[in-house]
Amino acid sequence: MKILRIILLAILVLPAGPGAAFSPPNQKDLQTLQAQAGQGDTEAQVRLGDLYAKGRGVPQDYTQARAWYEKAATQGHPIGQNNLAELYFAGLGGPQDYVRAYMWVSLAASHMQGEEKKQAEENLEDVANRMTPAQVTEAKRLSQQCRTNKFKGC
Repeated sequence: MKILRIILLAILVLPAGPGAAFSPPNQKDLQTLQAQAGQGDTEAQVRLGDLYAKGRGVPQDYTQARAWYEKAATQGHPIGQNNLAELYFAGLGGPQDYVRAYMWVSLAASHMQGEEKKQAEENLEDVANRMTPAQVTEAKRLSQQCRTNKFKGC
């Protein structure tokens, strides 16, 4: 079912190596990750967002997940952008917003390759199918504005 693709993409693109989001970090690793994320490391920000989204090693908190994904997204991290789009799409961690979901997944798709890009493009179509033509136009305008401003003010 297409509606599930946008939610399932987060599972498909999470890191799968040692210390990935699938295994909860110990307290020292969590503190290190938080410090790295706080210093602007986009990989750490996405991983911390994943931990909050999944409730791994921290209480599940979509508001925190959204905040960390947004920090990575506004620095151009495509997985952060995609995961932020998923939260907007589902209304997790804040209000549901198809315009923002479309904007972020559009930006993510433009930086992805291969299967990730294909999946993001399908997610984009799924979101667009739930939007009015005026909403799609606005989302495209916001996407272009984001690109032009190098993700500042998105």
